Amino acid sequence: MGRMYDDVWRVSEEKTRVDDKGAFVRGVTKFRHSISRETGAEFPPEKGRYHLWVAHNCPWAHRTVITRNIKKLQEVIGVSVAHYHRDEDGWWFSDSIDDLLPVKKFPLHRLHTMSGAHYTGSATVPVLWDRKLGTIVCDESAEIIRMLNSEFGEWSEGTVDLYPEPLRKEIDEVNEWIYSGINNGVYRCGFARSQDAYEEAFANLFASLDRVEERLAQHRYVVGNQITEADVRLFTTLVRFDAVYFSHFKCNRQRISDFANLGEYVRDLYQTPGFGETVRTDIYKLGYYGRSQRLNPSGIIPIGPALDFDKAHNRADRSWS
Repeated sequence: MGRMYDDVWRVSEEKTRVDDKGAFVRGVTKFRHSISRETGAEFPPEKGRYHLWVAHNCPWAHRTVITRNIKKLQEVIGVSVAHYHRDEDGWWFSDSIDDLLPVKKFPLHRLHTMSGAHYTGSATVPVLWDRKLGTIVCDESAEIIRMLNSEFGEWSEGTVDLYPEPLRKEIDEVNEWIYSGINNGVYRCGFARSQDAYEEAFANLFASLDRVEERLAQHRYVVGNQITEADVRLFTTLVRFDAVYFSHFKCNRQRISDFANLGEYVRDLYQTPGFGETVRTDIYKLGYYGRSQRLNPSGIIPIGPALDFDKAHNRADRSWS
């Protein structure tokens, strides 16, 4: 694949970032502007001005798609979905938006070049694009979902607040350990380059899953009894777990469906408007198993497992504290 060097894409072998102990290290996003309703903001909320570039097989991008749906912003913010297979151009699209060249293949890295930010680094999804100024606003999923939640009230009035003021401290605390232990934890298992690094990541992953399992025995959702961004962030990892992470990333102590509370929790969210219609398990397997020669040298895509996210659950009927 490749990497950006001072706004220029250079094809090269993509190497997994690891530290001196063989532990996976995630890169840092660099476009961190904000859409804001404040007077004089460089990026004010406007209908049709912003566009999301995502990929079905990316859990970080998946967060933004779910949030866009929950906030009912489908007619306000456009979206383009990448092909599941990254080639020498990295992420690429076949449904370019009209103010960019309507080519059959549009590489994501072209957005970075067009932004003129002298950017060096990876070109990855999600990207929030400003069609008016022709530049990237943000490529950090956690910040994008906050913008979608709070800055488009004119169009999302009456929808659930995913980051309510009374719960913000708890949401932030939960997000921190869920990110390190679970969202990033599955990658730290899958991309570990030493046995010690893998075992440490594995232990942290399942300790964190056990911790969520205990919380879900007391509350319908991760933070209390209303859906928050903590649920959105967790769901995108859990819904991929049994199909991909359990075997492909060696996260195989048990499946999510084997947990009493986590299994039903995933089905509860999947059956909630805004979540289930965004799930593409078929593409998750194509994207993950077909991506890495090191993890899957044969390139064979598994047929199973059989997953039934539509199966009934009783979380809506229980009496919660």
